[in-house]
Amino acid sequence: MTTYRQHLPQLEGNLFLTDGGIETTLMFQEGLDLPYFAAFHLLKDEPGTEALRRYFTRHAAIARRRGVGFILESATWRANSDWGEKLGYSTATLAEANRKAIALLHELRAALETDRSPMVISGCVGPRGDGYDPGAIMSPKAAEVYHAVQIKTFAETGADMVTAITMTNVNEALGVVQAARAAGMPVGISFTVETGGKLPTGQPLQEAIQEVDAATDTRLLHDQLRSPEALRDGSGWPRVDGKAAWHPRQCIEVQSRRARRGDGSRRWQSGRTRPAVRRPARAVFADQRARRLLWDRPPAYRANCDGLHGHS
Repeated sequence: MTTYRQHLPQLEGNLFLTDGGIETTLMFQEGLDLPYFAAFHLLKDEPGTEALRRYFTRHAAIARRRGVGFILESATWRANSDWGEKLGYSTATLAEANRKAIALLHELRAALETDRSPMVISGCVGPRGDGYDPGAIMSPKAAEVYHAVQIKTFAETGADMVTAITMTNVNEALGVVQAARAAGMPVGISFTVETGGKLPTGQPLQEAIQEVDAATDTRLLHDQLRSPEALRDGSGWPRVDGKAAWHPRQCIEVQSRRARRGDGSRRWQSGRTRPAVRRPARAVFADQRARRLLWDRPPAYRANCDGLHGHS
């Protein structure tokens, strides 16, 4: 049963944290096999489910210790029909995987939520194609029909909201918003933004946000960014209020291309040297308090993240 769908606590202005680096952690820290970076594939058995349980519990513990909210974002970025088909899922088994993903978050919320740390369950929607290359762009209506299946499953399983991440183009974002609206679900959109402040299509971020607002006759719950440039100065973006914290030791490119060293590495915000990896942030929030909070992450998060191409 949904808890916060009609009154999302993050809209009251309090700080909420999210997880970060799910595929990075599970693949490169825990050695798990995630074909196509599909974390939901772990739900096929108990050992995989337990790995997800440990992952979310570690992040939620940070929010609990600091007395801030937490967004439990389902491991369903790849759990749409095209990617599911690549992994051998039928329509029925894919829907069951999405249900299991939300059920796991309900279990975790029941065990971990406190009065000081409310926990919102969000159904994660990923792009039909690549998260950093727009490829073949659907019409808004085609995108609505495509994503409606997954979003309807989230609505039926008691998720509080929907968040679409790594959206590379306005048409797909519009489709997600319309599908969520039809299902009675609050929705947030996270665009992929390249250096220079534009979507991979070349459209400026502000224009993209305005186009989505105008076409849907509504303001989204929040917009988030996935952008290396935005990390340097989050204050310059229009109406970006996604409550997600940036961890300064995440594998995120924070320097400009001119900062590349001769050996291909760059100087990271933490002062350490990391391999140059083009990995936009899961979400950007220019809040120093949020940055400080996530210094609590376990040392495992500070490992070498070379060669990654997933969304987080």
